[in-house]
Amino acid sequence: MEFNIINQSAACYKPGTSCCETTLPVAVIGAGPVGLAAAAHLKHRNMPFFVVEAGELAAHVRSWEHVTLFSPWKYNIDSAARILLEQTDWQSPQDDRIPSGRELIELYLAPLAQLLEKQIYTNHRVEAITREGTDRMKSVNRENKPFILHVNTCCGTKQMKASAVIDATGTWDNPNPALSNGVWLTSEKKLTDRIDYHIPDVDENHILYANKRIAVVGGGHSAIHSLLNLVTVKEKYPETVITWILRKSRVEDAYGGGSNDELAARGELGLRIAGYVQKGIVQVETSFYTQAVYEQDGIVLKGENKVLESFDRLIVNTGSRPTFDMHRELRYQADAIAEAVPALAPLIDPSEHSCGSVPPHGEKELRQPEQNFYIVGAKSYGRAPTFLMATGYE
Repeated sequence: MEFNIINQSAACYKPGTSCCETTLPVAVIGAGPVGLAAAAHLKHRNMPFFVVEAGELAAHVRSWEHVTLFSPWKYNIDSAARILLEQTDWQSPQDDRIPSGRELIELYLAPLAQLLEKQIYTNHRVEAITREGTDRMKSVNRENKPFILHVNTCCGTKQMKASAVIDATGTWDNPNPALSNGVWLTSEKKLTDRIDYHIPDVDENHILYANKRIAVVGGGHSAIHSLLNLVTVKEKYPETVITWILRKSRVEDAYGGGSNDELAARGELGLRIAGYVQKGIVQVETSFYTQAVYEQDGIVLKGENKVLESFDRLIVNTGSRPTFDMHRELRYQADAIAEAVPALAPLIDPSEHSCGSVPPHGEKELRQPEQNFYIVGAKSYGRAPTFLMATGYE
């Protein structure tokens, strides 16, 4: 069965006239996997809600739809969403199969969105969230005032009222730079037309990579995905040169759990890249801390004691970070180090935990000083790279 991804760019929100202030809907920001899961739970509980999405449905997933996940279907479908879908003629994917991003959309997110269609507003970008008639400084009767979402739409800026707000916007569209100090400098920004900050679709755009000198910066699974994709390019275009740039002192530390990994497909990534490194197909630079990126007859990376030069293109997979601009007039907190929800920070410290070892957590840990305001999903983890989709559903 085929499902069309909804698009309500022309359907602007109009406040309902039948609901009193005490029955205002819950606002969910972000129509990705976690945002739609939150909406499914609200629908399952017969609570009024709406979802606003800055772009199209699952816009972040669509940017990596060519990538295969390392978690099978049984971890990728929310429980409340499954209950709703099973009331239709939806066919559940096989639990142990591992989907691509495209399959995640077509077989799960798009069908789920169709069940929630009347409550989803795509191409609605939230500019700011406030309490009605007040800023973050005012405390009198604050908790009894509705939230106001100031939303940029095709019809202009609109105000949408809500009784509670769930921010599930993620961090994907705010990547970290190549520089090891985490700072965005003008010299790097000038080169962004030759830098990919996500996992590029090298098959679709092979002309950018074939027989070129490509450097991949980063030590996580996204970097390994990018490297493995480049290896397929090199097999067809043998003059392609692939360099893996790591802060780690040993490349072996980037391989992960291998055959002992809790997720077999994730472990397989490390085993595969290890083989290509051993064969010399992927060149490795370890203990390299990038201090500058600039143009000089190609892209140059300057480290503390070494310069790597003449790359045609960079792939920077150094993670991403949350933005809190829309929250400025709300009372929110973020951990001083990880920028995660404060109660989560000690639970998700990547030096202590992997994706599978983070202890269970939920509403209590996600509470903010602003009553009825929550940051969920990948954004709740801040800069920590250990987030799993199943965690967001939990």
